Amino acid sequence: MKSFSSLFPLSSFLLLVSTLGIISAISPTALAQTASCPTSALSRFVRHTVSRGETLDSIAQQYSLTTTAIAAMNPGLQSRDVKIGKKILIPPYNGIIIEFPRGQTWADIAKTYKIRADVLFEINGCQKNPQFVFVPESNRSTLRTAIQSAAIPTSNSSSTKFTGYPLAAVTNVALPYGWQTNPQTGEVFFHSGIDIVTAVGTPVTAISEGVVAFADSQGTYGNLVIINHGNGLQSRYAQLETIKVVVGKQVKQGDVLGIVGTSGQPSSPQPHLHFEIRTSSDLGWVAKDPKNYLK
Repeated sequence: MKSFSSLFPLSSFLLLVSTLGIISAISPTALAQTASCPTSALSRFVRHTVSRGETLDSIAQQYSLTTTAIAAMNPGLQSRDVKIGKKILIPPYNGIIIEFPRGQTWADIAKTYKIRADVLFEINGCQKNPQFVFVPESNRSTLRTAIQSAAIPTSNSSSTKFTGYPLAAVTNVALPYGWQTNPQTGEVFFHSGIDIVTAVGTPVTAISEGVVAFADSQGTYGNLVIINHGNGLQSRYAQLETIKVVVGKQVKQGDVLGIVGTSGQPSSPQPHLHFEIRTSSDLGWVAKDPKNYLK
């Protein structure tokens, strides 16, 4: 990547720091353009106050970041020796901040920095025309890798063997995964799952065994069930009428999770199940094309 200073002048950085101060007082719900996206990375910066005995290296290790990433966000940080009481801006991931180039799209920026466009879009809160963009790098922290390895079971089996279907019968897809264009407005948006056509009231079932990680209402997702399947795989069942499971419940393939409904903000006009597959990464749970996991 290019140097931080060449991409992001000090005047722009100071404007961003001021913005971050305002952002910290706003609720996470109000920050994301859609609740199906994570809160923008720029709103998840924190201020760390240096304590006695801390160094830039120890602070970087604490937050699972590189010293370069922290130094890039703090232009006044000239050495690894940091003064007690100094406030340091800490990013949520390793990466840089750039100003969103006029006339460019998310796909253009993603190509320049060699990152998936949908990941970049979600990391930045699904904003249409942001002034600033956080471009993440892959976290290479040994500590972070160790934590993830402990939390996510590993397996020699391929992820393509993780298959199933969330309904009793296979049916049509109303809206596929990927970049879509709204026929009414012409606006381009990223659809992180698929909308499977089915009647309201249809039982929704687990595509594979796992543990319920979330079972509640969540913004545009409406009533949402999330299942962690191990091996860094997760399935999501959204816009349900009712939920039939609770967090922590062990489920098997075919167990009923809920009933198809129209809660949240459905993208398709006809009744459907919004279904997603996500895989674990340094940048969180990244959406995958569900068709590769359905049978």
